[in-house]
Amino acid sequence: MAGRIVIDSERCKGCGLCVVVCPNRCISISRQSNSSGYFPATADNTECTGCANCAMICPDAAIRVWRASRIVAADKDDSAASRRMAKEKA
Repeated sequence: MAGRIVIDSERCKGCGLCVVVCPNRCISISRQSNSSGYFPATADNTECTGCANCAMICPDAAIRVWRASRIVAADKDDSAASRRMAKEKA
């Protein structure tokens, strides 16, 4: 496993954007609702490469992606994480 997806199920509204952009189909929508009544996304990390597409597209900033024991993408308001991602993509 090269990557690990962590989804905050209480922040997730189950929009499904992360499901669509995941190249390895690691994310699905849960059959159980969260405390707000939404059906959040859930991750199966067995095939995760740590690409962070899911975290970048998440409108609720509910997804964190870890690659090799370090964070790759975090909350959208975390400018330090954004700068790290930009350096890694370069």
